[in-house]
Amino acid sequence: MGRKEKIAVWLVWLIVWPAGLFGVFQFFPPDLIDNQMDILAFVILASIVALFPLQIGDNPVFFTHGITFAVFLYFGLAVEIIVSQVALIFLLLKLRVSRSNVHRFPLNFVMFLVISISSALIYHMLGGQHGREAVSSVSNAVPIVAYAFFQLFFNQLTIKFIAKFLYKRHVKMFDIGLLWDLTSGLLVFPVGFLLYMMYAEFGVSAVFYVGIPFILISGMLMLYHKSSIVNQYLKRTSRIGHELTGNLGVKDVLDLFVDRLSQLLPVDYIYIFDVESDREMNLIRYFDRSGVTYFPSIKLHIGESISGHTWEEGNSFKYNKKSDWDHLRNRYTPKEAESALSVPIERKGEIVGVITIYSNQKYAFLQFQFMILNILGSYLAVAIDNARHYEKTKLESERCALTGLYNFRYFQDQLHEAFFSDKDQSIALILLDIDHFKSINDTYGHESGNEILCQFAERLEDVVGNAGVVARYGGEEFAILLPRYKDYEAYQVAEDIRRSIAEQPFSTYQYILSDDEPKEVSITASIGVATYPVDCEEPLELIRHADRAMYVGAKQKGRNRVACYEELKTAAESL
Repeated sequence: MGRKEKIAVWLVWLIVWPAGLFGVFQFFPPDLIDNQMDILAFVILASIVALFPLQIGDNPVFFTHGITFAVFLYFGLAVEIIVSQVALIFLLLKLRVSRSNVHRFPLNFVMFLVISISSALIYHMLGGQHGREAVSSVSNAVPIVAYAFFQLFFNQLTIKFIAKFLYKRHVKMFDIGLLWDLTSGLLVFPVGFLLYMMYAEFGVSAVFYVGIPFILISGMLMLYHKSSIVNQYLKRTSRIGHELTGNLGVKDVLDLFVDRLSQLLPVDYIYIFDVESDREMNLIRYFDRSGVTYFPSIKLHIGESISGHTWEEGNSFKYNKKSDWDHLRNRYTPKEAESALSVPIERKGEIVGVITIYSNQKYAFLQFQFMILNILGSYLAVAIDNARHYEKTKLESERCALTGLYNFRYFQDQLHEAFFSDKDQSIALILLDIDHFKSINDTYGHESGNEILCQFAERLEDVVGNAGVVARYGGEEFAILLPRYKDYEAYQVAEDIRRSIAEQPFSTYQYILSDDEPKEVSITASIGVATYPVDCEEPLELIRHADRAMYVGAKQKGRNRVACYEELKTAAESL
């Protein structure tokens, strides 16, 4: 809710609430003199029941409407408003409404006042009475049932209205909040009616006879609801753990973890640190729900900030408000943060990282959510370890062990992906073959040949950079895939490569000759270029045409040359 909406809430409260109370006491005057102690007993009972709310989404469900139902039937609207408004104060205090959300007090006061007045008007329009006369005949059932129904109806209507127009949220008419409201109503209103009947017959003692079971029911429902919520969280946590076990790299694991954690817990900020040494850890992922702050790099020493303190102590910590952890603040700590959870990431009994999350609300995290974060920390430790092994295995399967370039299989996959990801983009392929490479192996030995292959690969990468995929095609042959390159652009790259190879000798130290000094070896390469869609229609054709350009257009015409398939095709057509 924005600042303008909050101001509007306070203004409406200042106008509607006093005027509403005045009107109620003016037109429906209560008998407070003879019933002060009885009304006080109902106020106490309702206030106690209000301490057992169920948090359904953003809206608390509590069971005082059963008590206020009995109060309304016997004492009338004014006393019902007194009881419900006092119980509402205890509810909001129980929920620990923060300073930034203090507008919830006037908002709920007005909301419950409107619901009470609206339901009472319908009750009176249908001929409803109060006191013992409320159930004096069978016809009284109609206003009583209507009152209970419209209490629930107006409650849901105002909740949806506030969510849509004040909080700007997407609203569903049928949601879990409505289901809980209906379920609790079917349970609570009959008990409230029983409370009314008992009070009418036995007086204030009925508050204790029915009130104690009412409190027990409220407590049991709250415990049941909490246990069901914990079970739901555990199921979602288990699913997250299962998702993290997939074939993912470290970056993908962290992205997935932060995304799921930000949906699971009421977090505004997430910090994930990786321990690098005995005294220092590095931030490897940061999340700010508002998107205002971004930290590209943070290094913390042991004991520094909440995360460093967690690492130093080797324990998990839960902080309900800023004053609990303010002594651990540093320049990277969110200014608006209040609640915080911090857990170590352990692997084989050793702390390998720290997860710290913050919320801008006080008392934002429940104890079971603290437990959930500890479980997720264990999942993350295993997932990161698996991801690093996966990346290592994947790298080894994609790379040439000698040169470090991509291998033939990876090159083929990238070629097919480039072809079928976008049919309209141009693709260039460069094939290279080192001239007379066998004579180098024969003269200097295979170790020297391997040295030259590695240096050759480095020069290719220096020229190509991030523009394409450089791969060792096999033996002394290399391939370069250049997506979105035209034929003349690819030719220029190939010519740059040819010059970088021919103009600078290669050095070898592992030669078989007896000299101690390194040897300089001059080499050249024959290069062929083909492009899609000018020269071909499918990947295998592109390889064949580039290969033909390399052998026919470059090697057979003297080597140390760049040849394009288009030139060969033009020459053949002119014959």
